[in-house]
Amino acid sequence: MGNEGDVPTIAVFARAPVAGNCKTRLIALLGPVGAARLHRRLTLHALAMTRRAGLGQVVLYAAPDARHRFFRAVREHCAVALCSQSGGNLGARMAAAFAAHAGPLLLVGSDCPALQAEHLIAAAAALAALPSTPGGANAAVFIPAEDGGYVLVGLRFAEPRLFVDIDWGSARVMAQTRRRLRDLALPWTELPVLWDVDRPADLLRLGELPAFSDCRELRVAGLPSAARARAGAPESP
Repeated sequence: MGNEGDVPTIAVFARAPVAGNCKTRLIALLGPVGAARLHRRLTLHALAMTRRAGLGQVVLYAAPDARHRFFRAVREHCAVALCSQSGGNLGARMAAAFAAHAGPLLLVGSDCPALQAEHLIAAAAALAALPSTPGGANAAVFIPAEDGGYVLVGLRFAEPRLFVDIDWGSARVMAQTRRRLRDLALPWTELPVLWDVDRPADLLRLGELPAFSDCRELRVAGLPSAARARAGAPESP
């Protein structure tokens, strides 16, 4: 797969919304079914956002594979391509996604509701603007996450070494990735940091977004008061 010129394909990584298998850090607050429903809504939000960006083809990379009925429905109703994630850990799966595309690719997850179409457009422009180096024409763009990871990675061409020996899921991901970029002499740029939804405290900000103000799962959980209590944040006076 690939696009003409510098218009990148957009890959969205998402797990099947199976109760107990997704958003596990939120289960204590939302319950397994509520966490799965929230994950489903976040995935649909991410797909709508990527389509609004008006860049290249949107490809949903499904885990553990593309057989779940949710993914089949999304392919039919959201006009996106559907592929199964392949490989072992997250790094191997991301490397495989980049290897499947001949041209530039922006890869995002499904749990960053703060990520908007404007961020994707800016990332595509930043990636195209980076200069080539004597070592090659490849370059990278990132949007770091507040938790030490990143919510977007873009490459002009596949570079599997970028995803090897990274402590995925830790607060060290972006720092380790920067060191790898320097080792590879790969030019890169970073856009402003965003937040994702991973822990109960993140649900407070999620409920403040207009797109999620009517979210049933947040209301059932009794947010914001319940989230503040469990996250250790003070109540508002």
